[in-house]
Amino acid sequence: MRRLFIALDLPEPLRDGLLGVAEGLGIGREVEEENLHLTLCFLDAQPDDVLEPLHEGLSDLRLPQARLQLQGLEVWGGKSPNALVMLAERVPELLHLQEKVVQVARGAGIDLPRRRFKPHVTLVRFQRGLPPDAQARLAAFVLSQGAVTMALEEGVTFSLYQSTLTADGPIYEPLASYDLQPL
Repeated sequence: MRRLFIALDLPEPLRDGLLGVAEGLGIGREVEEENLHLTLCFLDAQPDDVLEPLHEGLSDLRLPQARLQLQGLEVWGGKSPNALVMLAERVPELLHLQEKVVQVARGAGIDLPRRRFKPHVTLVRFQRGLPPDAQARLAAFVLSQGAVTMALEEGVTFSLYQSTLTADGPIYEPLASYDLQPL
């Protein structure tokens, strides 16, 4: 079994800019630059026999590049924060790409839960049970930085990744990459 996900690869200027967004927060584990991505579909643990039909289906997609406008920070996890994310605007080509990727995954025999797509990039992960002082610092940080906006960029590729969980954080290995068509 492999833990898999499909993600839109972020252009280098966005990755570079995102590295500075959480600077100064001082709590949690920042996501490393090479791991920054926008998840289109989390597949969870899957048997190897889904890889070939999944890859073939993703290779057959002919979709336009996706405009990426990242703006606004959110803390996810409710009363027990687990992530600081930057939201992505829900533009039609991004929504269409996500919808098609989900269709291909289901067509490859992967049972996916139905959930609303909320495009985002995870910047910092927190262990459950942040102490009150850290939660207060996080809330103040989001209040002061929450309206940050990144320059508009085009997402030109998406990839199938394998994720291996380790004590030092996840390791993402790209298994295949797929080009999007110029607008």
